[in-house]
Amino acid sequence: MRDPAVSVSDSAIPDTHERLSVNTKLAFGAGDLGPAIATGVLSFFQLFFLTTVAGLPANVAGSILLVVKIWDALSDPVVGWLSDRTVSKHGRRRPWLLYGALPFGISFFLLWLVPPFGDGGKIAYYLVLMLIFNTLFTVVNVPYTALTPELTRDYDERTSLNAYRFAFSIGGGLFAATVHQLIINGFCANPDNCQGVVQQPGYVAAGALWGIMVALPFLWCFFGTKERYTSAPSDDKMGLVDQVRVALSNRPFLFVIGIYLCSWLAVQITASIIIFYVTFWLENPDLIPITLFAVQGSAFVFLFIWNAVSRRIGKKAVYITGMLFWIVVQSVLFFVQPGQESLTLILAVLAGIGIATAYLIPWSMMPDVIELDELQTGQRREGIFYGFMVLLQKLGLALGLFLVGQVLAFQGFREDAPIGQQPESALLAIRLMLGPIPAVVLICGIVLAIFYPITKQKHAEMLVQIQARRSVQEE
Repeated sequence: MRDPAVSVSDSAIPDTHERLSVNTKLAFGAGDLGPAIATGVLSFFQLFFLTTVAGLPANVAGSILLVVKIWDALSDPVVGWLSDRTVSKHGRRRPWLLYGALPFGISFFLLWLVPPFGDGGKIAYYLVLMLIFNTLFTVVNVPYTALTPELTRDYDERTSLNAYRFAFSIGGGLFAATVHQLIINGFCANPDNCQGVVQQPGYVAAGALWGIMVALPFLWCFFGTKERYTSAPSDDKMGLVDQVRVALSNRPFLFVIGIYLCSWLAVQITASIIIFYVTFWLENPDLIPITLFAVQGSAFVFLFIWNAVSRRIGKKAVYITGMLFWIVVQSVLFFVQPGQESLTLILAVLAGIGIATAYLIPWSMMPDVIELDELQTGQRREGIFYGFMVLLQKLGLALGLFLVGQVLAFQGFREDAPIGQQPESALLAIRLMLGPIPAVVLICGIVLAIFYPITKQKHAEMLVQIQARRSVQEE
């Protein structure tokens, strides 16, 4: 289905500017704190935990995480489709947050236990538990992300709303990634030898803390927001398969999911390998907390800077600028040598500047795509579209962990080897996966962004046509 032609003069474009209260933005932003903590800890530590603590081979651990995504490919769009049809006094999306929060927190805690089984039993345990956890992640996160276009229709206010969201997201990921390692080290009797199974009590304690913290923010979001734009629900006569087909026929949506997959895959490859890079290449695991703080702290600050810049130069230009900056930094990281800790931290700060745009821009494009779908079909399918985005979020995480696990295993990484005794082939693989490989993926994202068709002007024209249609329907 082609995009509808629009030829609306500037004077006909209505003033759609509307301000949401700071309290509403804070409550909405808090809803991403739980998923951010979970994703941050999983991104940085899950593969490292499964290999060096639970004792699974790197390729097996990575494969488990990828297999789970087959289920996500079904569950994410289904939950989005169901949330489009949810009818309650609390709206379509918010009831899912209320009832899914506690189970989500419990399942996250269970991920960090090491069952007293052999390798086969452990593989079964983590496979089943990850299926349960990812399903519950879908139950709370897909309806949450679909709230964005139902809170405001203002083009710039949506970017602001996502700036608050990702401030919580990056702030939560920053806090969790930094404190997680400190908790683990705190349970080691000998901090100089804090590796392998001796870290297990620390992972259990950290998992209990995060299990609580990933659940509670959803209640803040539930009580602090109100769905305002739900007057055009999805057509109940159209089945899930047909709705997916219509969504995938939305050309700008295909650009957005491509941009997001490239961005998030680069983020996840970097996040998955950075612990290995600091531990086995730089040979300084004490540097892990401050390195993660430098990356996430810089991204947190630049969320608001990029948000302000986007109001002047547009979302597309901000994304391309941020990605180009990040590509340069990623490439330089390949050449850093052991002992160059100061340079590493400087590059970590600079990387965060580009990473902020990977968080902010694709998600702020999504509501505009949904309005195009409403213009083309007369229906609002936020759940379907955001279901795909959450699927891509988890797919990027799984692909990142899978690729890292497979490459490490192929290059001879030894799960039981102490610092300083990994083979040169494994160390080279670690450096490639932190530098050139993510850079190539980011270049693909830039190419897609160049051809993304919805501008601020075109979005305003779409709103004119949507409002005209609604006015006719109301007469």
